Amino acid sequence: MTLLLLLGAGAVVLPISGSAAGRRAGRLARGHPALRQKTRGSRLSQSGAGVASGLAVVVLIGRWWAIPVGLIVGTAVARYLRRRTPAVVREARRQAIADLPLGADLLAAALRTGAPVDRAAAAVADALGGPLGERLGRTARSLRLGGGAGEAWAHLSDVPGADRLIAAAVRSSASGGALAGALTRLADDLRADRTVAAEAAARRAGVLIVLPLGLCFLPAFLLAGLVPVVVAVLGDVL
Repeated sequence: MTLLLLLGAGAVVLPISGSAAGRRAGRLARGHPALRQKTRGSRLSQSGAGVASGLAVVVLIGRWWAIPVGLIVGTAVARYLRRRTPAVVREARRQAIADLPLGADLLAAALRTGAPVDRAAAAVADALGGPLGERLGRTARSLRLGGGAGEAWAHLSDVPGADRLIAAAVRSSASGGALAGALTRLADDLRADRTVAAEAAARRAGVLIVLPLGLCFLPAFLLAGLVPVVVAVLGDVL
């Protein structure tokens, strides 16, 4: 009976314990059926892990007051897991970030041929595919249906680094400025930012590699170099 109570309560509590990271994951998966299905499966597994943790607590304690403890533990486990971005969402975000400079270049090239913005975005979406292509396709459809520039390009707002592309597109639609040149400069800036980030990661990796070596050599130095000197000095003094 206790297990049934906990399982029912967990089924009610855990689905409503989504965090901001979970909501961002849902927004990133929206419009991409395969990614959305994988994200839904990840959420179900997270809820299942929370319920299983609560059941384990109840079984181990074996008292009636283990029910609220199990609920607390199960909810805490589910919330912790949902704060962590699912691996499929991290991969989709990485792919979108990697495709963003190429997408900006392709979009600039399409615009230089004289194509309208909606057709250029649709062509680039077909060429790229993936999470970024899905969002560009939705942007193209919004523009084709007469949506405003801010509303249409907001489909890219979940892609890290796309805020400058959105600002350039909205500014170009409002002022009539050339969007192709702005997109080319944006692609160059994104590649430069990626290079700087890669160099910083390499330097950070070098520091992290040295730390284990220091942790190994420091005790050896103390035992082999400092301890004998201290023992000798104490022996002379005493």
